[in-house]
Amino acid sequence: MEIGSVRGEVRIEQPTARERTIARRAAEARATIPDLELSIDVDIEACLGLGASITVLLVRACALALRDVPRANAAYRDGRFELYSRVNVGLTVAAEDAYVTPTVFDADAKSLAELGLEIDELARKARAGALSPPELSGATFTLTDRGEHGVVSSTAIITPPQAAALAVGGVRDVPVIRNGAVVAGRVLTITLACDHRILYGAQAGSFLRRVKTLLEQARL
Repeated sequence: MEIGSVRGEVRIEQPTARERTIARRAAEARATIPDLELSIDVDIEACLGLGASITVLLVRACALALRDVPRANAAYRDGRFELYSRVNVGLTVAAEDAYVTPTVFDADAKSLAELGLEIDELARKARAGALSPPELSGATFTLTDRGEHGVVSSTAIITPPQAAALAVGGVRDVPVIRNGAVVAGRVLTITLACDHRILYGAQAGSFLRRVKTLLEQARL
């Protein structure tokens, strides 16, 4: 029996230009970046009262943490470290045939309200295929929020030459300990993938703890 008949009828599809780009960049990242992954759970109950979406809260927390941990807002390129003065967070957005990662420029300098409006506009432009080249290539760090898909935790693929990327799972209702008592809480898992040539374990851990503190104490 031929293999093709075992698998049923085979239909060949050609990837779109965007899908070919994603495939090339993913292969490049996995082949060339010695990455390290670390995860931490975050109790987000306190920051939910700030009136912003989870994605907006995460962009703001990441931006502030990037300012505090400069090696996370950097790149390893040609044997040297590039540390960037601007904090530009790339946010993965689903598009028609795959996904794109528009850039929220200077995210550390914007309020939650400003970030909410800008992220909505970037998502609209992404779906319409109207993002400009700088909006598609200006990120110094990448955030992927997979919570809407019901994913508990996920790993991220680093976009070369960025030093790191953060993947976020969905919010879970779980028991947590507050003030010595077990109470109902809302928790999500964040996972940082980092280029171990520039962002080492201790620094990556500092970045994750900073994001956790900002969200849990609603200091955004």
